[in-house]
Amino acid sequence: MYLKSLLVTSALCLGFFAAGLPPEEGMYPLSELKRLDLKKAGLRISQEEIYSPEGKSSLVDALVNVGGCTGSFVSAEGLIITNHHCAFGAVQQASTPEHDYLNNGFVARSHQEEIEAKGLTCRITESYVDVSDKILGAAATIADPASRLAVINNAMKNVAREAEQADPGIKAEVSEMFIGKTYVLFRYRMIRDVRLVYVPNRKIGEFGGETDNWVWPRHTGDYSFMRAYVGRDGKPAAYSRDNVPYKPKKFLKVNPKGTSEEDFVFILGYPGRTFRHRPADFISYQQNYLLPYTSELYDFQNKAMETAGKKDAATALRLATRIKRNANVMKNYRGKLQGLQGIDLVAEKRKEDADLAAFIDDNAALRSRYGSLMKDIGALYKLIYSDAYRDMWLSQIYSSTSLLKVAGTLNSFRTELSTQPATARQAHFNERLPAVKKEIEAIYDSFDADADRRILGRMLADAAALPQNQRITAADRLSGRGAGAAAAEQQAEKLIGSTRLSRKQFVMDELLRSAQALTAMKDPMVDFSIEIDQLITQLKPEKDRRDGLLNRLMGDYVGVKEQFLKKAFIPDANSTLRLTYGYVRGYSPADATYMKPYTSVGGIFEKGAGNNPDFAYPAELKRRWQAKDFGPYIKKDLHDVPVSFLYNMDTTGGNSGSPIMNADGELVGVNFDRAYGATINDYAWNEKYSRSIGVDIRYVLWVAQKIDKADFLLREMGVRI
Repeated sequence: MYLKSLLVTSALCLGFFAAGLPPEEGMYPLSELKRLDLKKAGLRISQEEIYSPEGKSSLVDALVNVGGCTGSFVSAEGLIITNHHCAFGAVQQASTPEHDYLNNGFVARSHQEEIEAKGLTCRITESYVDVSDKILGAAATIADPASRLAVINNAMKNVAREAEQADPGIKAEVSEMFIGKTYVLFRYRMIRDVRLVYVPNRKIGEFGGETDNWVWPRHTGDYSFMRAYVGRDGKPAAYSRDNVPYKPKKFLKVNPKGTSEEDFVFILGYPGRTFRHRPADFISYQQNYLLPYTSELYDFQNKAMETAGKKDAATALRLATRIKRNANVMKNYRGKLQGLQGIDLVAEKRKEDADLAAFIDDNAALRSRYGSLMKDIGALYKLIYSDAYRDMWLSQIYSSTSLLKVAGTLNSFRTELSTQPATARQAHFNERLPAVKKEIEAIYDSFDADADRRILGRMLADAAALPQNQRITAADRLSGRGAGAAAAEQQAEKLIGSTRLSRKQFVMDELLRSAQALTAMKDPMVDFSIEIDQLITQLKPEKDRRDGLLNRLMGDYVGVKEQFLKKAFIPDANSTLRLTYGYVRGYSPADATYMKPYTSVGGIFEKGAGNNPDFAYPAELKRRWQAKDFGPYIKKDLHDVPVSFLYNMDTTGGNSGSPIMNADGELVGVNFDRAYGATINDYAWNEKYSRSIGVDIRYVLWVAQKIDKADFLLREMGVRI
C-alpha cells in the first residue's frame, strides 16, 4: 500500500489550505501540498519527491512516529534518528546503578549490543482516506448530543476495525481533523521491535536541563539513535533476538554541511494537538483553569519526587522519567500562560466572536441556522467553569499516585471479569493476565512510597478545599472538608501505610493468582479507588452530554467562521503526518534585543562557568574544543561547531524528533523545542515570536565522531569521515 490522497468529499471542497495566511504558518496535511508553491518559497527538489500521490517512493516514507515523537530513517538498515528526550523513558528502563545509560550514555558498536527500547513502537503512515460522510452520516438523524457523539465514536471505531480486518498487517485509526466536521481514516504499519543504538551522555543530550528548557539560546544535543527490527519474513514482530533490521522504503540523506541563515527549510512530522479554531471561552478555560492548576500541581509533584530521589541512585533513576515529563509540561504551560496574557488572546478572540455573532445576525439564512450558536457556546462553558476544579482533580488523581493507579487497574480488571459468564472467567483472566501484569509492572517501575505519600496528601488537601458543589466524597471520607495540608498528608500516610499494594510481589503473586483471588480482594486503597470510580460514573452522563454538545457546536462554529472570513482553515494538529516550512531566522523577543539563529560549542562553556549543575558538560567536550578539533563540521562564520539553530516553522508537541530538511530534502537537523514565547503556538502563531529550535546535524556528527567514537554510525549514514 502507499500514501494516497483520496480526500474527495465535501470536506475537500472546503479545503484544508488557509488562503491569505502567511505561507510560513500551517501544519499542512499531505493532501494539501499541491496547493503550496514550495518552489517559489525555495524548494529545489520537486514537491512529488516530498510526497507522491501516485505512490512513488518519497520523503514521507522515511518518517515514523515513535513513542509520541517523530523520527526518521537515516539508513537502509532501519536506523532512526529522533530526540534524546524521546528515548529518555526507554533509556531509563534499561538503566541500573551499575549500568547507568541514562546519565553516562550508550553506544552499541554492533547489532548484537543494541538494547530493547521497552515501551517504544514505530508507526509508519501508509495511506489515508476521508470518511467524513460515513462517520457523520451514521449520526445524521440523532438530536441528543450525548447519543450523537456516542454514535460518531462507535462509527470511528467500526471504520477502523473494518480496515484492520481487510488488512490484518496494519493499525487503523480515524482521526478527527475538525471537531464534529471532518474525519479521516489513516492506515499505519506498526513496528513493535525497536532498539537503542546510540544515546549521548546526559550532560550533552539534556544540557541546560530545566533551566534552559523552552529557552533560547540553547546548547542541547537533543538527539538519539534507534533501530527498527522485523521478523525474518519482513513482517512486524515482537522483540526477538532472531529479528532483523527493517528495510525502509526510503531513508534521508544526511548533509553534514548544515544550513546558513535565511536558508529554506521544511519539516515532516506528527504534531500533537493545536487549538487555533476555538472560541474565546475555550481560551479563557485554558488561561484561568487548566494551565495554572496543572503547572502548579506538577511543580509540587516534582519537588516531592526530587526529594525522594535523594535517598539513593536507584530511586532517582526510577523517578527520572516522571520528573522530566512533568517538568516539560509545567514549563510549557507557564510559557503559554505568559504568552496568552502577553498578547491578551482572550480579548482578541472575544472581539472575533462578537464580529462573528454580528455576521450571523445580519444574514437571515445564517440566523435561522446559527442564531443561538454563540449564546449556546457561552452557556456550555459557563457549566464547564462551574465544576472545573473537580473535573481537573479527577483527571489527575490516578496519574498522580502510583498505588492508586495500581488499584484502579486492578478494579478495572475485576469489573471486566464480572461481565463474563462464571464458567468463562478464569479463561478470560488467563488470557488478559499478561497484559495487565505488564501494565502494573510499568507503574511500579516509577513508584516510590515517600513520593506517593506527599503527592496524595496534596491531592487530598486540594479536594478538601473544593466548594460545596464540587465535593469529592471519597476524599472527604479520608480527610474531611477543609482539612489542611498537614492533616491531609497524615491521612495519605495512613492510607499508604495500610495498603498491601505497596508490595509488588503480593499484587503479582497473590491478587493476580486467579480470577477468584482478584474478585475477593479487599484493600483500603482499592476501596478508595472504587469510590472515585463511582463518582466518575455518576458524573459521566452529564460529561457525555457536554462533550456531545461541544462536538456539534464546534463543527458549526468552524463552518460559519470559514464563511465569515471567506477562507478555509488548516485543520488543527492531531498527531497525523504534516508538513511545515520556513527559514532559518533569528528574532527579537523584546525591545532592543535580537536573538541570532545559531549557538556554538563555545557557548556551552560560557554557561558552564557558574555552579548550576544543569550546565555541567563532559570534560572531553572542552578538550576537543580547545584543540580546535572541529573536523569538517565547523561553521566558518562562527569559527566553531554550531549546536542549535532557530527557524520560523510552525511546530508543536509531537514534532519533537522531526527531521529538519534543506531545499534538497537532506537532513540538516532535528527539531526538539520551541522558544518560550512560541509555547503559545498551540493557540496562535505569529512570525514575530514563533520560533522553533533544532539540534544542528553538524553538532550531532561532531559529538558522535569526536566524543563517542561512533564512526561506524556515520559510515552507515553515508557521511564521509
